[in-house]
Amino acid sequence: MATEETTVAAPAAAPAPGTGEDEDVVDPFNVSSKSKTGIDYAKLIVKFGSSAITEDIISRLERITNTRAHPWIRRGVFFSHRDLGMILDTVERGGKVYLYTGRGPSSESLHLGHLVPFMFTKWLQDAFKCPLVVQLTDDEKFLWKDIPLQETYRLARENCKDIVACGFDITRTFIFSDLDYVGTMYPNIVRIQKLTTYSTVKAIFGFSDSDNIGKHAFPAIQAAPSFSSSFTHIFGQDQRVPCLIPCAIDQDPYFRLTRDAAPKLGFLKPALIHSKFFPALQGFDTKMSASDESSAIYVTDTAKQIKDKVNKYAFSGGRDTFEEHRRLGANIEVDVPYAYLSFFEFDDAKLAHIKAEYVAGRMLTGEIKAELIKVLQPLVATHQRARAAVTDDVVKTFMSVRKLDY
Repeated sequence: MATEETTVAAPAAAPAPGTGEDEDVVDPFNVSSKSKTGIDYAKLIVKFGSSAITEDIISRLERITNTRAHPWIRRGVFFSHRDLGMILDTVERGGKVYLYTGRGPSSESLHLGHLVPFMFTKWLQDAFKCPLVVQLTDDEKFLWKDIPLQETYRLARENCKDIVACGFDITRTFIFSDLDYVGTMYPNIVRIQKLTTYSTVKAIFGFSDSDNIGKHAFPAIQAAPSFSSSFTHIFGQDQRVPCLIPCAIDQDPYFRLTRDAAPKLGFLKPALIHSKFFPALQGFDTKMSASDESSAIYVTDTAKQIKDKVNKYAFSGGRDTFEEHRRLGANIEVDVPYAYLSFFEFDDAKLAHIKAEYVAGRMLTGEIKAELIKVLQPLVATHQRARAAVTDDVVKTFMSVRKLDY
């Protein structure tokens, strides 16, 4: 699963029928918007047929887990779901569930957008006290990109260190490379492949006759971890353990296919909880790119690099002149520093104060950027220290096939 992999260009998928030039494009390979405010997520919920996360769902989640909902749920960063109620029903009656997320290892270093699903999944694991499986799709990156197979395999282990650094419980977490583990999942993979026609895959993903056959077959590989029977070393013979998948909403097409196949195989449909996209520094209508280091804050950046990037590149919703800004206040709908703070300033009262001051024009662009720098520098430094403590032996343990606490 290529979480937040909207940041790297890939072969264009065919547009959905009726898609106009001015409409948002959201699929596993392309995310774009003509609007300075970015994707219209309310329209996307309707287009994808998912459900909004409501206050009632948040209250129920807090009651069942006896845990305050993560700020990203309360602030609408995670905004949409499929069958989250089924997961809550299971947990409420004392049943077992598991989490599944992933990473497409195409680069040495992760950016902050890549961390979002893992930080949230860590919170879910703590709240539900459940197993987690993390798929590293080194095979996918070999099929889609001009990267040697041995290199994608190596990058998977490097990325694993960043994932482990997020603080996952080693007794409840299994991280696997597709190249290592795909044989164990193969019975489920071929079952899914037999149920899925070429016309279906072509319609969902926009594959063309010039795409290699590995791409056509890959959706079944990303689907297989959604079923507990793919992990007999964790769940034994229990083939109907409910699965919850936290992911960016561009990954939803993979799991619409999966949910369609599940009942035909006698499995439960996986539940999903979708996040919004983390914007590039240059604005909501641009994309973070691995080839443009100025488009993102990377977890390897120094404190100085973070400061320089925010000050130089972070798109501002402030006004053109001091007088105009004082009179009209900032437009936070397009302001990247405020957007980043809405992700990583976890103090609700402080964030609300910053918003009020900035919108009123009492806080200037330079001041909100300074607030963001104060948040990001220690966040990245803490991650770097945690990653430095992840040894090869720790990686080996997380990636070993073993029984988990379940």
